[in-house]
Amino acid sequence: MDLSIIILQHNTRELLRDCLDSIKKTDIFNRASDYTLEVIVSDNGSTDGSIEMVKEDFPWVKLKENGQNLGFAKGNNAALPLTTGRYVLFLNSDTQVLPKTLTEMIRLMDQNQNFGAATCYLELQRTGGLDFNSHRGFPTPWTSLTYFSGLYKIFPQTRLFGSYYQTYKDLSATHEVDVIEGAFMMVRREAAEGIALATNIWWDEDFFFYGEDIDFCYRLKKAGYKIVYYPKVKTTHYKGATHGFNKQGVAKLSTEDRRKLVKATTSAMKIFYQKHYQKTYPRWLTSLVFLAIEVLSYVRNLKRGI
Repeated sequence: MDLSIIILQHNTRELLRDCLDSIKKTDIFNRASDYTLEVIVSDNGSTDGSIEMVKEDFPWVKLKENGQNLGFAKGNNAALPLTTGRYVLFLNSDTQVLPKTLTEMIRLMDQNQNFGAATCYLELQRTGGLDFNSHRGFPTPWTSLTYFSGLYKIFPQTRLFGSYYQTYKDLSATHEVDVIEGAFMMVRREAAEGIALATNIWWDEDFFFYGEDIDFCYRLKKAGYKIVYYPKVKTTHYKGATHGFNKQGVAKLSTEDRRKLVKATTSAMKIFYQKHYQKTYPRWLTSLVFLAIEVLSYVRNLKRGI
């Protein structure tokens, strides 16, 4: 198999239906391409009829029923044993791929053996602009400061201040970035297996939701692979809909799950820093970073009313 697509989902039945319908319209699915694909839906304990819908309307989809909300890393890892593709595409259920996107992405990876992972132009459905979480730099203390202080908005075209979203780069051209988003991440199996953690786990399960894609890209980069942004093809992203933070979202999350997600947005920052930066920077700076993360967590909880 050339491509295995893993769609992790939790209570997003209609979004998932639209996502799978978009895959049915691709040239690969309709055998207008020389490539082959398989699709795996990894379900994190849905209770909205998602599983029944997949079984009834999309019998060609492999289904991994996890029984509970395992989070992003564990949910994707659980589906990996069902994949056979040379490439694995991690795809959010709140996305819709265009007909030629998958073929062009595979061709790009085939032509560049040092590409460990790549993304297309991930277009925000609400604005038509780029989802900049698919075009990021690593969150060093300085890069994070420019983001949370708002300096990146004032000087977006400079490397010094625009490194968080790498806005100083030409968005119309193919180029290397540090981080791409797990919403659409095509990974070379050989590369992922080379950086796998214990028992061939690709995603670090210390992360529940958020941060695991940054960690994954960091390990790929450290192993010498390139992470690439390819804007010649695109995918639509209904960002935030899968976890209920988008007003247009249809995800039905329990209060407990919402608390977990809000906490995860900041706890992931601390986990990543501890794993990859704590030994690099002085203790006083680490203490400041951790304090800033705690303050940010408190503010976000207040904003969400949780």
